[in-house]
Amino acid sequence: MERVASFLERGAEVRIFLEEGALEAGGDLAAKAREGQMADQILVFFSRSSLPSRWARAQWEDALVKEPAAEGIRIAFVRCDDCVPPKVLSPLFDINRVREIKRWIRGSAPGEAAAPEHVPDLEVLGIAIADRAGKETTPSFALADEFARVFRPDFDAVVRLETGERRLAAIAGDLGWQLGLKLEGGLPDNLERLRAFCEERRVLIVHEGGEVPELVFGGQTSTLVSEETGPPSRDPLRPIHAVFETEEDWSLLCQAARQGRRVARELGRIAELYDMMQAWAAIAKARADRIAQDEAAREIVWILEGWGHPDEARRVDFRRAAEFDEQMPLLFEF
Repeated sequence: MERVASFLERGAEVRIFLEEGALEAGGDLAAKAREGQMADQILVFFSRSSLPSRWARAQWEDALVKEPAAEGIRIAFVRCDDCVPPKVLSPLFDINRVREIKRWIRGSAPGEAAAPEHVPDLEVLGIAIADRAGKETTPSFALADEFARVFRPDFDAVVRLETGERRLAAIAGDLGWQLGLKLEGGLPDNLERLRAFCEERRVLIVHEGGEVPELVFGGQTSTLVSEETGPPSRDPLRPIHAVFETEEDWSLLCQAARQGRRVARELGRIAELYDMMQAWAAIAKARADRIAQDEAAREIVWILEGWGHPDEARRVDFRRAAEFDEQMPLLFEF
């Protein structure tokens, strides 16, 4: 039982009261189960030495079924050997199927998404990063995809990131969006917030297309890196970033920049907005499009002011005004 307790504390983020739950020789199993009702969840271990050969239902039904149900306490049963517990006690686990016990503790239905025994690579990954926090790499996207599906019950959340050639601000924004976070700060602040959030939770982050070291976290988080790319991200900003990467039509790129400004603001993804406006301003300057350059620069000033960088915002605004004004025609009236 010490092995099971250690596994559960590591993989299910629970505190186990093993010594308090130990049954002394000749002790009453039903009475011990009642003592356990102080906990949120109860595991009752049956063995030949603890299970009476004849155990009338009236002796155990209240303690093991009715009372936990009335108090909203989850209770499950584990068979340690070839003993035969009452058939109505459910769910009943075999002590060697510790992952099923862990998943029940985490709230999954018994038997949910069991790993296929004929796919040994899945089990290897399961031991490495599902049963405990860690990082693994696979060359196969198909294997990473199947692992994410099969081992979903072992995690609080599974996040799939298209990495590849995407910029770090965009990938971090995608991660925050999938986790339900608004990342309104600069990129360093956003990375720190993501780290703190993920390390406190049992999250699986799948990097599809190569590892992004800045988004590999410790704590309770596990990381799976697929060297192959998967399907394009469903991130609502992804198509807009793609325009900046591939579009040669200047009017379409400006249209995408303005759309991206609106969407990024709505999502609170300001670091990406800053990155996008910087790129737009640079391209506009190279194309001598003063209107687009001025528009991007004004947005950058707004962002810097919002981040609490007034001096930097003033410098950008001064350069913007000086560069734009010096190109304006002077009108004289005689």
